[in-house]
Amino acid sequence: MSAVPGLKEDCEELLGAFLQADTVRFERFAELWRERRFHTVFYGRMRALQRNKVTKKTLDLAQQYFLPPYSFQIRVGGLYLLYGLYNAQLCQPKQKIRIALKDWPEIQKFQQDLLDSQHYDAAYILRRLRLARAFHFTAMPKLLTYRTKKKIGEKYFKEEFKDPCNRVSNLITNDVLEELMNIHDHYQKMKCVISADKSQPDKALSLIKDDFVFNLKDIALQHQEWQQNR
Repeated sequence: MSAVPGLKEDCEELLGAFLQADTVRFERFAELWRERRFHTVFYGRMRALQRNKVTKKTLDLAQQYFLPPYSFQIRVGGLYLLYGLYNAQLCQPKQKIRIALKDWPEIQKFQQDLLDSQHYDAAYILRRLRLARAFHFTAMPKLLTYRTKKKIGEKYFKEEFKDPCNRVSNLITNDVLEELMNIHDHYQKMKCVISADKSQPDKALSLIKDDFVFNLKDIALQHQEWQQNR
């Protein structure tokens, strides 16, 4: 749950505008940030303890957009959002961005993808955060407390922010392909049963190509390779 009412909606509105801009340039994100006066998110009269708590929850909220299953562009936007919020906070010393150790290899891979794609502004922002020691590496994504019962809500992911390649992979799985193959084989056998020549189906019954499942598998693999190489 967001520490600041409406903060999640504001973050997603900012990232949505960045997505519509169809770019990963920091310059464009900074323009959108300034237009919305996002640096004022931490303004207000608060005691130090409350300010620390609000800042920590705000960074936790923004951090989720920096990790999968979000698309590459949203993850870059999430990186810029973290950078802006980390530097805009009023806490002294600064609250850090909580990163679970299991997520760090994914972040390192993301950094390499930035360099390989020559998105040097985004790579520079990530390096600035690392040099500032902005990350707090933890064993678990959330702070664990003992002898207390807390209801852990399911994570909500904004659909239009998700990586499209995940949707294809989730739809066309190995189990789905295997089931399609079984159905297709059964379909072919049934056509033979009702055909004049029992050894092969009549041409009039050939409504689906024989290599339909294999073509579907090839298309899914080609799409996956395209997503990885784009």
